[in-house]
Amino acid sequence: MTAAEAPLTVSVVIVSRARADALRLCLTAVSRLIYPAFEVILVADPEGVAAADDLGLTSEIKTVAFDEANICAARNLGIAEAAGDIVAFIDDDAVPEPLWLTHLTAPFGDPEVMAVGGYVLGRNGISFQWKARSIDRAARSKDITLPDETRAAVLHPTPERAIKTEGTNMAVRRDLLAQMGGFDPAFRFYLDESDLNLRLAAQGHATAIAPLAQVHHGYAASSRRHANRAPRDLSQIGASLAVYLRKHCPESQRAARLAEERMAQNARLSACLIDGRLEPRDIRRLRRSLDAGMAEGQSRPIAPLPAIGPAPRGLKAFSSRATGSHRALAGRLYRAKALKNIAKTTTKEGNTVTLYLFSATALFHHIRFTSEGYWLHTGGIFGRSLRSGPLFKLYRLMARAKIEASRVSRTRGDAQF
Repeated sequence: MTAAEAPLTVSVVIVSRARADALRLCLTAVSRLIYPAFEVILVADPEGVAAADDLGLTSEIKTVAFDEANICAARNLGIAEAAGDIVAFIDDDAVPEPLWLTHLTAPFGDPEVMAVGGYVLGRNGISFQWKARSIDRAARSKDITLPDETRAAVLHPTPERAIKTEGTNMAVRRDLLAQMGGFDPAFRFYLDESDLNLRLAAQGHATAIAPLAQVHHGYAASSRRHANRAPRDLSQIGASLAVYLRKHCPESQRAARLAEERMAQNARLSACLIDGRLEPRDIRRLRRSLDAGMAEGQSRPIAPLPAIGPAPRGLKAFSSRATGSHRALAGRLYRAKALKNIAKTTTKEGNTVTLYLFSATALFHHIRFTSEGYWLHTGGIFGRSLRSGPLFKLYRLMARAKIEASRVSRTRGDAQF
């Protein structure tokens, strides 16, 4: 392989605070990525660093101690340590598919591409939370329909609308990101990636969306939301929106946009109240937190972003735990214990492993990554996986397992049964 053909080196940055259990799963999946040249940078609180140590990873990754509620400042510390050509970001409550970096970095072969975003799967592991979107100066997002969801698409922004990337699944060229000063710490969380997207758009840089660069995002509980996704606090959403509008939106449009957001959040809170996730007293408190955040964001300091310097040390190449082929196992529920033991053993041997554990029902399918390092698909032999599929269709067990294996082969690799 010549130097021109050598793969781009990647620095994977993970920020974690108060979510050590979710982080363990994220790190387990990242440690099994199939990519020839990447390092892992963990910016975390003491519990997060301890979680990496529990997994035996601290000697193999770069760790940065940070325990403040500011994801942008944390990410910038990660960028400062990044020695890769590309900096990729994933949240601590997400897990990547094994070929994530392969698909996420491929569009950078086009020299005009400065950033790449991927698709984000939700809790069932099959339906998407986010695909391709754009965002305008008033923080209004709009879906983009790609012509082919098996290929990356290079998209060009306009002065008024940027190509949106999600912070849990995105990558940027390190040199440009550092030159731009990384993420703006005036955003504690929320709209921080969109601010970067608009700054990239202002310079005319192209962004690619890679549909096969996929991560599973769990929406873990935090100081901002419950495990059931009901909000605990809306202050930072209000503050970040106010900062975003001050930076990007004409002043004459800001008040209307803030009022629009109040209506949207009221609708969200009402939905949570109706389905029992919130109580009436929560609604009043959350509305007050949104208004307080908007007021605070009106006066929050916004300063120019200094460039981030070169990494103080070179790439700390990570040796993936996945050194073998993709093996698939399939069986019925009564064999669950035996098949899970086989999956664990096969995983420890260095293989990427997917276990299809089906019942003779029409139950919907779910996918999750396990703490033992293998992928588990559950549901009924006759049930739907894609939520647009038929509610019931006759299959034999192995035929169904092979259909599902084919469906995920582009993100996980071809499987051997």
